Amino acid sequence: MRVQNRHIIYVQGYDPRGLAQYYRMFRTELRKFGRLYDLATTISRPKGVSDAEIASWSIETKASNWQTRTDYDFLRFEDFIQRDLASPIWSTVFKAIWIYCRLIWRGTIVRFARANWRFATFITYPHLMLLLEAACAAGIAFLFEKGLDALGIPDLFSLLAAAALFVALLGTMLKYTEERTYLLYLLCDTIWTWEFSHRGRPEWDQRIDRFAEHLAKVARTSPAQEIVVVGHSSGSFLATEIMARALKLDPELGSHGPRIVLLTLGGNYPIVGYHAAAQDFRDHLRQLAVEPSVDWIDCQARKDVMNFFNFDPIAAHGIDVGSARRNPTIVPVRFREIIDPEHYNVFRWQFFRVHFQFVMANERPHAYDFFMIVCGPVPLRERVAMPVHALAIATGDPMAREWAWRRLDGASPRGSGAAELGEAEPPALSGS
Repeated sequence: MRVQNRHIIYVQGYDPRGLAQYYRMFRTELRKFGRLYDLATTISRPKGVSDAEIASWSIETKASNWQTRTDYDFLRFEDFIQRDLASPIWSTVFKAIWIYCRLIWRGTIVRFARANWRFATFITYPHLMLLLEAACAAGIAFLFEKGLDALGIPDLFSLLAAAALFVALLGTMLKYTEERTYLLYLLCDTIWTWEFSHRGRPEWDQRIDRFAEHLAKVARTSPAQEIVVVGHSSGSFLATEIMARALKLDPELGSHGPRIVLLTLGGNYPIVGYHAAAQDFRDHLRQLAVEPSVDWIDCQARKDVMNFFNFDPIAAHGIDVGSARRNPTIVPVRFREIIDPEHYNVFRWQFFRVHFQFVMANERPHAYDFFMIVCGPVPLRERVAMPVHALAIATGDPMAREWAWRRLDGASPRGSGAAELGEAEPPALSGS
């Protein structure tokens, strides 16, 4: 199958920036993608759908020997996230500390560390930073109290004044260092994932249900040959929920229309699935593990501390479906291979920048390319199963492209196994 029409349903993670900034980033990265592969790309302006809970745009992509149209839906949660971030600072701090203590008491942090020690360190970071800022504020308040003592101020008054200064200093530090530390944002994220796991956010569940209805409607009515539901970061488990709920609405979802693929990027499933209260979510993972009408591709990167690398979302949750299992296909991604070395060395320690590389343009041609997944002619299932051939179609000369298409068109429905990928090389490859 050669894709000419594709429908992308993108599920944002816990990102307060929302539609406006995401669309600007997407448009900028699309231009970079076009320059890398010598393609002509055009993108429409976003338009609102379903009372602005969904924004949509379209992309036209033209190469010398293929052309695609992509409809792109952006599912929005930023209103909920911005409301979380507008909560009083002290409410956020106390609630997050209480939740973190419960994670320690219940052994959840230890389970995070066993699954991926980098992520366990990352989720602990805001609490360590909070402790450091509290220690600085306490030190200043202590010196202030000693100064009042030296002036002969009564002990009760000096202690109360020092306590008030501590609270004011810490609150000010938290507020004005946020752009550098992201401390309050990460504490809000911890609170949200805890409450979501324990079904404490009914407004999120209601919106997810509406998005599941949207997916089912698109599957019934879209002229696309392929529908890809993309979940990035926390959007990975939100996209999983949307897919599972859509399958409950229409059990034949991927059997009567376009091919449907769930693509999760930089996922962090344990922050929901490792809670005892999240049995419904684990049931949905079990359902998708054996679902014959949906392909699930899960991309992970070692360099990204905000995802779980080398992690099996099914087995790691204690789910055993035996030989019936067909999902997910786990794909490791090496950002070093898709970014020019001088740029990679600049941002490799900028954790949020690294995390977003999953959904940004490549600087070097590679089989993993988010914008080729969105705009290219190769179906995602075949792209993952036969990456050498998918890359040949993007960068090869006419003979190499024809060779690659013949191999892709002759592949089995589930694609070639990983062991077959190196069996043959294209006749020629030339960078575009």
